[in-house]
Amino acid sequence: MIFLARILLAAALAAAAAATAQPVRVDNAEAELVAAVDAIVPGQPLSVGLVIRHDPHWHTYWRVPGDSGLPTTINWQLPAGFTAGPIEWPVPKRLPIGPLMNFGYEGELLLPVQISVPAELAPGQTVTIKARGDWLICREVCIPGGADLQLALPVRAAAAPSRFAPLFDSTRAQIPRPATLQAASATIDGGRIRLAYKPAQPVRTLEFFPLDESRIEPAAAQTLRVEADGTALYLTAAQPLAAEFTRLRGVLVANGGPAARDSGGWAGEIDVPLAAGVVPVVAAAPAAAIGAGEAAAPTSFWIALVGAFVGGLILNLMPCVFPVMSLKLVGLMQHERADAEAGHPHASLRAHGLAFAAGVVLCFVLLAALLIGLRAAGAQLGWGFQLQTPWVIAALLLLFFVIGLNLIGAFEFVAGVALASGGPGRWMRSNPLGGSFATGLLAVIVASPCTAPFMGAALGYAITQPAPTALSVFAMLGVGMATPYLALTWMPALLQRLPRPGVWMLRFKQVMAFPMFATCVWLVWVLAQQVGVDALALVLVGLVLAAFAAWAYGLAQAGSSAWRWVALAAVPLALYAVFAGTLPGSAPAPGERAAAAAGDWQPWSRATQEAQTAAGRPVFVDFTAAWCVTCQVNKRLVLSSDAVREAFARHGVTMLRADWTNRDDEITRELARFNRSGVPLYVLYDRRGAPRVLPELLTERTVLDALERL
Repeated sequence: MIFLARILLAAALAAAAAATAQPVRVDNAEAELVAAVDAIVPGQPLSVGLVIRHDPHWHTYWRVPGDSGLPTTINWQLPAGFTAGPIEWPVPKRLPIGPLMNFGYEGELLLPVQISVPAELAPGQTVTIKARGDWLICREVCIPGGADLQLALPVRAAAAPSRFAPLFDSTRAQIPRPATLQAASATIDGGRIRLAYKPAQPVRTLEFFPLDESRIEPAAAQTLRVEADGTALYLTAAQPLAAEFTRLRGVLVANGGPAARDSGGWAGEIDVPLAAGVVPVVAAAPAAAIGAGEAAAPTSFWIALVGAFVGGLILNLMPCVFPVMSLKLVGLMQHERADAEAGHPHASLRAHGLAFAAGVVLCFVLLAALLIGLRAAGAQLGWGFQLQTPWVIAALLLLFFVIGLNLIGAFEFVAGVALASGGPGRWMRSNPLGGSFATGLLAVIVASPCTAPFMGAALGYAITQPAPTALSVFAMLGVGMATPYLALTWMPALLQRLPRPGVWMLRFKQVMAFPMFATCVWLVWVLAQQVGVDALALVLVGLVLAAFAAWAYGLAQAGSSAWRWVALAAVPLALYAVFAGTLPGSAPAPGERAAAAAGDWQPWSRATQEAQTAAGRPVFVDFTAAWCVTCQVNKRLVLSSDAVREAFARHGVTMLRADWTNRDDEITRELARFNRSGVPLYVLYDRRGAPRVLPELLTERTVLDALERL
């Protein structure tokens, strides 16, 4: 009997050892193949699973990984008659990585799989189940990982729970099952999606995880609202909309999910038809907004307002704004002189300052509203979008050229608005504040290509928010830009420090014409990137005709009234020539892609970037545009310097240039991934593909220090 007992004990220990697989250590994780029971029962399904134990702060990905990443896969090698079902994915968590949002897991993870067992399997044998698990594990860097695993289990007539049974039980509770929502509907309107239903119990928080790639923007805020007809969750659609996007499929996680079941938490899969309709613009509910406004980045509404105000202040120092600011300074000096001559010093300065500020703020809000509306309609646009249109460039070119002719004395008009004494000119003389208001509008139109420090993050936040929030941020940008001029008009003692009125004021006005002409040179160069050489020549002919019209009108003002008709006849010819060169039929330039490829730079595409990072090469991406003056200053003073070029070569950096001079939806989407809506943007990817965003205003030291950290 003792001998028989020893045999039975040895057999039991062998069976227990066979049912326990050894974990495999791979980089920053430990992997193991486990089962919920200690034996295989013929004809009964077997629950097995891949266990991944992540090191602290490392994560792997859900079935739909979000902005980046790859889902974990399991390839089975099973005995004859065995078949494996799909992975049963537990509810993921949101994993913000800079401006991106991923979906995945940290800590200990079990991915269960149901395996069918043949009924004719004979008890008494041992069956070995093999599987290959592959995953991508990330922290600041991402490392592909994988392991060949196996699990040996005895075949018996009955099975008992294994030591992993509690892990299977807790994981099954986290697996979302198909959910039926009462009165559910999904509506899409441009870039906005509204998912509505009548909840059976109060909903405090609600998250949506898509079951299809490229359906929603993972990093965009998800806004929950309690409305008259039930609960509504507002999402942001990924652009461009996929043609097959006709159903909203995903996982809803309410009130903290199944882990908070005592508080009404649950998770369920939904599949709701998606219909076109009107989706209202709603303000974010802070307690329920999940995404870019909360987890994706530390930016909040109040931080965005402060950043917009500071960015607006700094915007006055950017080179693209200087010509209009010099024009405004001339105007302030003229108003101060006129008030002094009338015996009412400073009488109108404050009013002109307020009119200028109103023009600045209104123009920011109008441009933002147009941008938001076009994006909601599906257009891939960003800040400065109007300068991607050649006729807008041509209009600004003509306007600045005429302003320069006025400042240099070719003719006279009030506030630089009209070429004729009737109509607008008469209105301007009777409404002098209109000149300050128009100057504020013009300042914003010209300033929009520039992105100042603090401004990029604020605008990137605003563009992902509901319209009221976004417009508030853009309005605060205008307040920041107008503040120095308001201060100047409300503290006129600063203007009194200037010399007494005299000939110097006329000379100063004439000198200010040359920044206008310099701006014209810049605009001609920008236009050359957008249209063909023949079209550009036609635009230049239009400028010659505009100069002739201004000269003729100046003679008419001097007393030769016949020249007025010559000027009026030349104006439509000038307008026709300028705008005919920007018609769609004009021949395209060789292209910004070809220009970007000159020298050591290659044209950017996401495929090129990913191919380089996959090969282990660091990549520097310059998001730029010809109309972005800040971009051009950085390119010529920093990126083209010998020290920086030598450092790029020494570190083996692939240099990619994403030229946004003309509309490019791929570049717009890439900017959005970094919560940016405009250029410049500079991103340095290390050899593992981890991005680092550099400041908008570059210095050699900034770039060199970033390269040394590779």
